[in-house]
Amino acid sequence: MPSDRYGHRSSAPKQREAALSIPLEQTLMRLPEQVIPLYLRAAGRNRAFRSVKNAQAHIDDLALRPRPYAPPRRLGFPVTIDVSRRDGWPVYRVRPADAAPRGSVVYTHGGGWVNEISAEHWRLVAQIAAEARTTVVVPIYPLVPFGTADAVVTAIVDLAREASEQHGEVRLAGDSAGGQITLSAAMVLRDQYNVTLPRTLLISPALDLTCSNPRIPQVQPSDPWLAEPGIRVFADRWRGELPIDDPRVSPLAGDLAGLGPLTVFTGTHDILNPDAHLLRDHAKAAGVEMEFHEEKGLVHVYPLLPTRTGEAARAIIAERLTV
Repeated sequence: MPSDRYGHRSSAPKQREAALSIPLEQTLMRLPEQVIPLYLRAAGRNRAFRSVKNAQAHIDDLALRPRPYAPPRRLGFPVTIDVSRRDGWPVYRVRPADAAPRGSVVYTHGGGWVNEISAEHWRLVAQIAAEARTTVVVPIYPLVPFGTADAVVTAIVDLAREASEQHGEVRLAGDSAGGQITLSAAMVLRDQYNVTLPRTLLISPALDLTCSNPRIPQVQPSDPWLAEPGIRVFADRWRGELPIDDPRVSPLAGDLAGLGPLTVFTGTHDILNPDAHLLRDHAKAAGVEMEFHEEKGLVHVYPLLPTRTGEAARAIIAERLTV
């Protein structure tokens, strides 16, 4: 089946091996926290990040064989889903099935700017829609090597403005690479449209794509998922023509003053955790309200995982995104 000009194939009904998948991904079973790092290492989930060669091979493979992005048929929450196209992108809207939605959330998924949305993302989206009783807008944005930061951040900004017009109050949320896009979009909304969002929620966000934080090498041995060599390759392709320190690529390089409240989730066994601390420090210095959830010993995007701590984090996320 041919790809469209964004490098995406039409959605297929069978479930793929997602970038964030874990065993028993088709169930809602809760797993012990200590199992997650063991599984990630045993399954080689960090393979694409371990070397420049692996990262480039990963880009090439996904460009040739794009993964399906369709939501699973079973999400565990009462929601309705529809899809439209915007400039060639599929854009899903997820709504509570048993209530009239209020406001909206634009959720931008993670995956290193190269991996497609996963089942875990979809389940979080469904929970937000059902429990926050809101409309969640989910763009299937173009990935590396087809997508670049400038184009995608601009489009997310446009989607947020449209969501505000159609649904009322809008909030932004995203995880990992999607956290980078989300915070960058919040800055553009502030700077170009004088919009201060009532909430921007970031799950293990990528904040500085230079990977220059001196604490990263200290955290790396405990991170079973991410590694600096691959992040640098993906980031270099993602930035396109922009400098790596442009706030549309590395939002930590931007000015936080004037942003609305931020909510951040981060685990200490994540090489993105040191930059989350810098974001907290910069937010305090800029007078920006921040709610900082840090879990010791937990991995990247732990709120998406089927664990007790992940479950508790998801409940908080839905509550914070309630209009």
